[in-house]
Amino acid sequence: MGFNHFFRAKTEDFGGDLVYFQPHSAPGVYARAFLEGRLSEEQLANYRQEVGGNGLCSYPHPWLMPDFWQFPTGSMGHGPISAVYQARCMRYLEGRGLADTAGRHVWGVFGDGEMDEPESIAGLTLAARENLDNLTFIVNCNLQRLDGPVRGNGQIIQELESLFIGAGWNVIKVLWGSEWDGLFARDKDLALLRRFADTVDGQYQNLGSKDGDYNRARFFDADPATRDLVAHLTDAEIHALKRGGHDFRKLHAAFAAAKAHKGRPTVILAKTKKGYGMGNAGESRMTAHQSKKLDMEALVAFRDRFNLPLAEGDLEGLKFYKPADDSPEMTYLRERRASLGGRLPKRQAGISDDKRTAPPELSTYGKFAIEADGKEMSTTMAAMRMMGGLLKDKTFGPRIVPIVADEARTFGMDNLFRQVGIYSPKGQLYEPEDAGSMMFYKEAANGQLLEEGITEAGAISSWAAAATSYSVHDTPTLPFYIYYSMFGFQRVGDLIWAAADQRARGFLLGATAGRTTLSGEGLQHQDGTSHLTASTIPNWG
Repeated sequence: MGFNHFFRAKTEDFGGDLVYFQPHSAPGVYARAFLEGRLSEEQLANYRQEVGGNGLCSYPHPWLMPDFWQFPTGSMGHGPISAVYQARCMRYLEGRGLADTAGRHVWGVFGDGEMDEPESIAGLTLAARENLDNLTFIVNCNLQRLDGPVRGNGQIIQELESLFIGAGWNVIKVLWGSEWDGLFARDKDLALLRRFADTVDGQYQNLGSKDGDYNRARFFDADPATRDLVAHLTDAEIHALKRGGHDFRKLHAAFAAAKAHKGRPTVILAKTKKGYGMGNAGESRMTAHQSKKLDMEALVAFRDRFNLPLAEGDLEGLKFYKPADDSPEMTYLRERRASLGGRLPKRQAGISDDKRTAPPELSTYGKFAIEADGKEMSTTMAAMRMMGGLLKDKTFGPRIVPIVADEARTFGMDNLFRQVGIYSPKGQLYEPEDAGSMMFYKEAANGQLLEEGITEAGAISSWAAAATSYSVHDTPTLPFYIYYSMFGFQRVGDLIWAAADQRARGFLLGATAGRTTLSGEGLQHQDGTSHLTASTIPNWG
């Protein structure tokens, strides 16, 4: 649905939408790219193999496929928090006049089990607080994790609805397919609603793996009212009752409503089946994640389920199926992508020549270091003086993105509050308590400093968005994230890896680091380890 109707690619006059893909959907994205002629049969055959650049990585990974994937999302939780701060980065760039991001949208497709990760929900209130209506989450609610149900004794969709509403999001649920509409119309006493409310997700998974006769006996016959509602349906018709996430008509309505909604981010909670279409080989099965290959019986069932024009003999030894180039399917696929700007995903590796900005001469911002005259200062103070000098350069200075997680005063950066301002899309709606001081707390719609509050995960996600804006937005910026010793590093090591994997360009500074720097605050603050940990990341410059 997204590929055919909503995900817009980058063109000469439009920056393109950004899509954070659910990592396990990568094979489907590859399959589509194969139909588009972007990938060969040889590359598909090399899935999960690194063979001289002619293979396909398991999950979205810009380092391994630098012209294809834009964002690494394989580590659970990275996609959601990165999508939030990417949408916020786009508003930041526009607010400061660095890039035109109007009309562009951030789509994030994630799993319901993935929402258990703290990072998945860490940015939800920020997105609502800053009115990021350029952001839509689609949570694929197939009710199933690797080992079993996401909430066996509960209902994950209802839980997520409460979570997102509480965080201030617009919530759209896509639960049941069009085949159910007639039943809903006849259900004057809301008997179906009561049965849905009484059925936990573990039972839904069990029902999803069974045929129509089982569903009739175990779900509908449990209440005389629901039994009578489906008395006219055959077992095959009951088996064909789809969940909403597999109904393109319902999904299109949800995507369109999300895109049209203003003032708040939107989440679409789409109820699906894991392994949809695999039948006995994996549909709603506990072992679906471990199913690596379909036998002939399963292939025939899959062909019949989706009406593929293949004779049984065609399935023997068939690796990949591609419709004829002039078939209605291929024609439609090309027309839809053409109407949306072209191929996607696609990563821009470098910067357009007209967007390049030369750094100033070292003497203009680092004279204090190259001509120290015997004066000594801490590395933190030296770094702050260097960044302050860069900020003063009229051409290069606006490209600097200073980021802190509530430690600016600790690092001697509070002079930046007034010098460059703190970014806030609403400006400053109050008179700060320290308004009479030289370095008062100044928020502004075009503020340069990103004061992220007490969230290292949010701050590093914000840094990664700015550090990859050269590729994502063709707008080079130079972010400095100054964090508090080991706490700012060890807490978010996985996100730092993700930033490196998407070829981030910027500076991470562990301020007040060292065994003796903060001895007065106790042993826990004496950092002699983050330096060693940082040295283990091989793709850091």
